Amino acid sequence: MADTLLKISDLNKHFGGIVATDHVDLDVEQGLIHAIIGPNGAGKTTLIAQLSGQLKPDSGNIEFAGRSIVNESPARRAHLGLARSFQITSVLMPMTLLENVMLAVQGSSGHSFHFWAPVRGDRAMRDAAMAALAEVGLDDRADRVAGNVSHGEQRQLEVAMALAMRPRMLLLDEPMAGMGSEETGMMIEILKRLKGDKTILLVEHDMDAVFSLADRLSVLVDGHVIATDTVESIRDNDEVQKAYLGDSHA
Repeated sequence: MADTLLKISDLNKHFGGIVATDHVDLDVEQGLIHAIIGPNGAGKTTLIAQLSGQLKPDSGNIEFAGRSIVNESPARRAHLGLARSFQITSVLMPMTLLENVMLAVQGSSGHSFHFWAPVRGDRAMRDAAMAALAEVGLDDRADRVAGNVSHGEQRQLEVAMALAMRPRMLLLDEPMAGMGSEETGMMIEILKRLKGDKTILLVEHDMDAVFSLADRLSVLVDGHVIATDTVESIRDNDEVQKAYLGDSHA
């Protein structure tokens, strides 16, 4: 049995009368791709935001690699090996792909972004950034401006930026959002290559992608995890069918 890398215990987050996460318990095992699915408004992105440190839970605990991180800053969590990519592309469009990834390398190494100009020529940072671009198949486009590449390539770039931080675990919030079938297929292949080397917690609406990638699958409805199991068991779960898979996403 694989070791548990991320352990979420009784996690709660309310916004006034709206329950975003409701007593969430979840274990993510090292080296696996663990997907979270659920209807719009189920609390998936809010959960990811709490894991990455962008939102502080009202109560509950988050353990990463055996230590509580619930009170740690996003930067500290990233330093410990927990990296997030966002639902909406967050790359810097006027900069090249290489420059975007070098910023991520710079941040992960503890340098201030105020010193960006001097480190642009840093060979070690450049090599690390190029290695991350190669992992997602963008090394041949390193000098292209991010605003001039396709949406799918921008999403690949964001994964490269996360990988450049040398994480143990990736938090991916809808990496296939807005992609066509060819771009989705490319992203699926990238994530398959990362399987085993990186632990991945994946939030995704594209059910074909989820079923293709996930080792474990959790279903979130109204902020509560109603089921966690293998893909095959989740697909056959009557409660899941009723709550989620039986609607337009089936």
